[in-house]
Amino acid sequence: MNFLVVLEQILNGLQFGVMLFLMAAGLTLVFGIMNLVNLAHGSLYMVGAYLATAAYQWTGSFPLAVVLALAGTLIVGMLVEVVTLRTLYERDHLDQVLATFGLILFFNELIAIIWGRSALYTSLPRYLEGHVELLSGLNYPVYRLLIIFVGLAVAGLLWYVVTRTRLGMLIRAGASNRTMVAALGVNIRLLYTIVFGFGAALAGLAGLLAGPIYTAQPGMGELILIQVFVVIVIGGIGSIRGALFGAVLVGMVDTLGRAFLKPMLATVISLEAAQTAGPALASMLIYVLMAVVLAIRPEGLFPSRG
Repeated sequence: MNFLVVLEQILNGLQFGVMLFLMAAGLTLVFGIMNLVNLAHGSLYMVGAYLATAAYQWTGSFPLAVVLALAGTLIVGMLVEVVTLRTLYERDHLDQVLATFGLILFFNELIAIIWGRSALYTSLPRYLEGHVELLSGLNYPVYRLLIIFVGLAVAGLLWYVVTRTRLGMLIRAGASNRTMVAALGVNIRLLYTIVFGFGAALAGLAGLLAGPIYTAQPGMGELILIQVFVVIVIGGIGSIRGALFGAVLVGMVDTLGRAFLKPMLATVISLEAAQTAGPALASMLIYVLMAVVLAIRPEGLFPSRG
């Protein structure tokens, strides 16, 4: 097996993993602090992709489109929390699932009304379209490297905010004992709104980064949300470190499995059987991984200590 091909797929797995992390980090923060099951998190990913695509078409500036899309998704997330989710904190998880599933339907129809049901394609500025020669014979897309850098930078920034700032202290305290934090004079409702808004912005960042690689289309959030839940279960609910390690692990297993499982099977069974079984088995790998992790560590690899 060609070493450069393997290395390229490892980079692809890392790129996919950091995109999953951007989604998982916001979702695990919301669940760990607010105890809120938010199925509509994927819808915020979709909103970010559409806002970035529309803003780039309007302004012609990719950096400005990124800023506008992040700000827009932040505002949308805070509005959703204030208008809809604030009434659900004392309800059980079934009510939260039903309400946020309703939000999925609402956002899908709203996107279809504004932009239509056909896929919306996003182009890249010329300075992000090229390749970088990492090794002799290995040219890797600049944009995918940018995604890896952004994802790792956000992971470092989140670690700093959660562990080294006053806001992070309040977040960790709110996750441990929200009643005591409120009794100490902290506006817990405002804290929840801020946390949910930034979780939405992280989902929007993942969406706007995914837009040029995939396409923006109604319902795109549900396609990635299942994988994000797998990441959170593997990493540990409420743990940012667990979200990062779980996302990279899932990204690697999924990407390498889809790239190499079929040719590996073809060496031991017929080509026709490998072409049928390979993709099916590859799509199952992350769920097999989740089952193995849960059998060994039921709380995930890095459970929250809150």
